[in-house]
Amino acid sequence: MSENPLVFLTASEIRFGRGKACEVAVTAKGFGQRAMLVNGATAARADWLADQLAPVARFAVGREPDIAMIEAGVAAARAAKVQVIVALGGGAVIDAGKAIAALVPAHLPMMDYLEVVGRGLPLEADPLPFIAVPTTAGTGAEVTKNAVIGVPSARRKVSLRDNRMLPDVAVIDPALTDGTPKSVTLASGLDAITQVIEPYLCTKANRLTDVLCRNAIPLGLAALVRLMEAEDVGARDDLAWVSLCGGLALANAGLGAVHGLAGPIGGVAPAPHGAVCGVLLPPVLAANAQAATGVAAARISEVQTWISDAFGVETKQAMAALQNWSQHHGLPRLSQMGVREDELQSIAQASLGSSSMRGNPVALTEGALTDILYAAY
Repeated sequence: MSENPLVFLTASEIRFGRGKACEVAVTAKGFGQRAMLVNGATAARADWLADQLAPVARFAVGREPDIAMIEAGVAAARAAKVQVIVALGGGAVIDAGKAIAALVPAHLPMMDYLEVVGRGLPLEADPLPFIAVPTTAGTGAEVTKNAVIGVPSARRKVSLRDNRMLPDVAVIDPALTDGTPKSVTLASGLDAITQVIEPYLCTKANRLTDVLCRNAIPLGLAALVRLMEAEDVGARDDLAWVSLCGGLALANAGLGAVHGLAGPIGGVAPAPHGAVCGVLLPPVLAANAQAATGVAAARISEVQTWISDAFGVETKQAMAALQNWSQHHGLPRLSQMGVREDELQSIAQASLGSSSMRGNPVALTEGALTDILYAAY
């Protein structure tokens, strides 16, 4: 795996550390005086930054983005003649801001640029300057080149993707994640851990992503275990770092069956992406372990060891321990997230065409993927 050619792309500038958020407004004004602030549903949480950016256009993202939301954001940004987009929030907010920045200068309909359900055309114009400021530790969207967008008519979540969509500046201030509710911490934290495990196992892993993932997997597991017991500043810092590493790794290597299945699931049910990844991770790892040989099998064994160390169990019990621990702390099953049993086979079938599935360390059949879904159901 580590023999794959290395091309590494990321945000033009990454700033990591407590207190870094205070630099965002000054940085934004360096790109232009007319900014749009994309924030979550509770606008008051972003008022501090809006005050520093004033005058500023505001755009609220109260759910995971879909075509209608992005089109509304693009229209608002064009009407306000904004020169820079700043996104402050979780992965959905950052993806929305990233897509708006990409499409404001674009000339074609949005569907022409979307993967899988559209034409997948490259952007014909550079995006607006974009600054990403995550407030959760999970998606790593602040250093990726795609935005995940729901397409209700196709019942799918797909990507708008272009190398130029990498943020101009990513500001990761772990203090912004302090006090995140336990349920959000669990789901987003499991997403972060999945996003350092899958790039480590995927067929396109390389030496640089390996370095990021080997350290981040055990670090993330330990941090999340601590945060489920009590608020812990050091654990918040560690999990924010793991999330950043995951974004860097997936953008430059790839993912696997967890994310291959998560896309179709997100199109048929209002299921939080992080929770979906968390509930799928143990059965996907188990299926991969059963089928893998050679280097892939050795790497899966390493991951199993890191998981077993985190939960104090024997290696052969690693997947079960992760699943039981997650459920104990409130992670819902797919059935509790609105996924219907009669949709499982069609989800498995749809996942076979996803870009993430192509990175999985072994080729899983539709039947194997259906079994994974039942195990998570």
